[in-house]
Amino acid sequence: MAIHRTYRELNRLQTFEERFDYLRLVGSVGEATFGFDRWVNQQFYQSREWKQVREYVIVRDNGCDLGIPGYDIHVDLCVHHMNPITPDDIVHSEDMLIDPDNLITTTQRTHNAIHYGLETASPPVITERHPNDTKLW
Repeated sequence: MAIHRTYRELNRLQTFEERFDYLRLVGSVGEATFGFDRWVNQQFYQSREWKQVREYVIVRDNGCDLGIPGYDIHVDLCVHHMNPITPDDIVHSEDMLIDPDNLITTTQRTHNAIHYGLETASPPVITERHPNDTKLW
C-alpha cells in the first residue's frame, strides 16, 4: 500500500535527515514518469493556480530546503509534490495538485535525491558569517 505523505506530518520532524527519509521515493533514473504525456504536466506548471500555490509554499517554508530554517535556497529552488502525481491527476484536476499539505520547498539536488536516491541528500553546509568576511574588491 502506498504511503500518503503530508506537510503536517513532515513538519513534526525536526532534522533534514528525518524529513528526507520521510519523503524518499524508490524511483530509478530514466524511469518514465510522464513519458509522452510530459506536455500535460508542463501545461499545468504554467497555470495561474500552480504559480499561486507555489509562491505560497515558498513563503510558508521561508525559501528553505525541506522547510528547515537555516537551509536557505539561493539557486535551483523547486516545489516538490510529496505524493507523486500522474497525468490522470492533472487531467482530472485532482485537489492534491495544489494542496499545500502535499507540497514542500526543496533544492533541485534534494528533489532528485528524493526521487532517484542518486546521492545521499546531506543537508547543505551552513557557513557561519562574520562581519567583514566578504570584500567586494
